[in-house]
Amino acid sequence: MMAIMVLGLTAAVQSHGQEAPKSPLVTDPVYTKPQHLVDIDHGRRLNIYCRGSGAPTVVFDAGLGESTSTWGLVQPAIAVKTRTCSYDRAGLGFSDPATRPGTTLNIADDLHRLLQAAHIAPPYILVGHSSAGMNVRVFADRYPKEVVGLVLIDPSHEDQSQREWKIGPPNWNGYAEWEASLKEQRLCVDEAKHGFVKGTEAYKKCVPEPDPYMSQAINDAATRVWSTASWQSAALSERENIFYKSADETRATRRDFGDMPIIVLTHAPYPKAKDETQEIRDQRTLVWEQMHNEVAAMSTHGVNEIVSKTGHFIQLDRPQIVIDAIEQVMAIAKSQSQQSQPALPR
Repeated sequence: MMAIMVLGLTAAVQSHGQEAPKSPLVTDPVYTKPQHLVDIDHGRRLNIYCRGSGAPTVVFDAGLGESTSTWGLVQPAIAVKTRTCSYDRAGLGFSDPATRPGTTLNIADDLHRLLQAAHIAPPYILVGHSSAGMNVRVFADRYPKEVVGLVLIDPSHEDQSQREWKIGPPNWNGYAEWEASLKEQRLCVDEAKHGFVKGTEAYKKCVPEPDPYMSQAINDAATRVWSTASWQSAALSERENIFYKSADETRATRRDFGDMPIIVLTHAPYPKAKDETQEIRDQRTLVWEQMHNEVAAMSTHGVNEIVSKTGHFIQLDRPQIVIDAIEQVMAIAKSQSQQSQPALPR
């Protein structure tokens, strides 16, 4: 497994955790196969899973390397009230391999093409976990008339590497560690092209362990996906870009979303790592919370909620917290829509 762990970023070869989850398992067999493959670009297809009806549509974007199954405890609850759609980014889950780098602009463009091709009309509430917190902000900036709210779950931030890598023990180089992890993952792509053999060092290093939140059938299907060169390549591309081009693309977006509701859910504090002092961890926690405060402040209806007793996957550890946040944003968005409608003549 990768040695480096950066707040708000789902490591592409990192399992969610070793302890059994306290929340229910995701067991729906829908996550063991493609749900709906939609052609978005001359035969290139993305997998999308929609359920429920109504407006606005809640669109879910998973963290780095993750798939639709990460929303298995949240999407069904929201689908009772409105239409919901989760999807797999290019090369991930059951979507076709990526044909371009996994940058936030390319991801936002793919999602927009997908929603159009699947005839899923706006308005949208976008829900992004971890690295997808940047993706959905770029989407909202690029298509402002289509987005009426954001829910960001322990989201990555365009400045997190610059700010966090300044905090550490003497002679520690966060940039060098990150680059070393990318070098290791490039070797995984090469191994995947030749085929992984279960039980080998390459398999143990490159293929994630079974997810304790998922059923055996979902894990079996996911393991087959994780073992492919397309998944390894797509996950690597997103990691190669997230603190560089993707960060620049996110940094270039607006800082004022008016009164569009934004709820940020922040997992804090993170547990102290083995190579950290408590002072270093406290400093990193403060930086993490501050970055999320800054995102929430981009709207007059923005709030950053600190969520305790959870891990990075709040949607799986404490799904009701995420459900409540989405419902709050949905209620505000509907209220704003009603207020903006012209009064009917008497």
